[in-house]
Formats: sequence, C-alpha cells, structure tokens
Amino acid sequence: MSSVDQHSERNVIRVQLKQNLVLKGMSDAEILALEPLLTVVDCHKGDYLLHQGVHEMEQYFILDGILKRVVTSLQAKEMILRFTHNRDMETSYAAWRLKTPTPYSIVCVTKARVVKLPLSQWVAFIEEHPHLKESFEFEVMRHMSEIMAHSITLHLLDAPGRVHRFLRKHADLFDLIPKKELASYLNMSPETLSRLKHQGKI
Repeated sequence: MSSVDQHSERNVIRVQLKQNLVLKGMSDAEILALEPLLTVVDCHKGDYLLHQGVHEMEQYFILDGILKRVVTSLQAKEMILRFTHNRDMETSYAAWRLKTPTPYSIVCVTKARVVKLPLSQWVAFIEEHPHLKESFEFEVMRHMSEIMAHSITLHLLDAPGRVHRFLRKHADLFDLIPKKELASYLNMSPETLSRLKHQGKI
C-alpha cells in the first residue's frame, strides 16, 4: 500500500481517478484535495477488501481488475450479489449510515488495483462537495437497484434467460469473469453455462 504521490505509477493512477464514474465530474482542485486521503492497494485474486460483519468500513474506487460483493450464510454458503470493475466503485455506505455491520464481503475476483479511504473521511469529504455527494449516492442507489433486479431474475428466468440478461447488461464483463464465478452468480453449474455456450444458446 502507498499514497498516490509515492506510487511508481502515480500519473496513470491520476488519469484513472478522473475516469471513475463518481469522480469524473470533480475539478482539478477537488481531486488534489482528495488525493492525500487515498491509499493505493494492489490486490491478488481472492484477497478480501472488506469482511462481512465488521464495523470498520472503507470506500473503494476500482482502477483495474474485477471485484465481487458476496454474502455468506452461517452454513458457509455464498451468494454473489454483484460484480464491479475498473472505473466503478465499491462501498458499504448504507450500512455505515444505518450504523450496522457490513452485510457482505468485497473480494477480488482477479488481480486488482484500488484506491481506498476510510468511509468516515469519504463521507466528510462529500458533505463539503454536494455535487459529488449527489453523484455518489446515485451510484449507491443504482447498485442496490441492480442487485434487486438480479435477485428477481434468479426466480423468474430460466438458465438461458439469466445468461442473456447478463449479456445484455454486462457484455463487457462476460469474457473477463472466470466462468465458475459467473455460473455461481447466475445460479447454475459451470457445466450448464459451458453447455449453453457450446450449443450456441448464448
């Protein structure tokens, strides 16, 4: 981990920050004010950025790689709620606002690079920048809406339908996510996903 300023690829990181869905509307002065609060983290596949059930929370902006939001039951059964990748963000903002433990984990699906800061610092920062707060809270609501729609999809659509919906919504991710992970997200076996692909049904 290092600060943006101390990172060997700081110029690339600064460009990537300006391309982020939430941060792209910020002025150069606002980015400069935010940058000292950020820590750059280079992650391996399988690394946990956030553990389910904790109270210490952080805000993440993804520069490279793919992350997943995962809920684990007491019986250790996992359900993937969503995938996210570069130019997007991950957060547990709703839990922080409600003063409840994190309801899910955030895990690296692939090698990844993120910048992060404590959620308390992020919230203090956006309170001073209303346009940024509006953009951020819109993304939080969009994520929650996507997860709700996905949960409904799992109940209403058959296997080919679930795959087609994913392709329609996230065509850019289909070939990047390991098929075992994607099959789990779509509530089917990797064999079923492979068979649908070979039969030309997707």
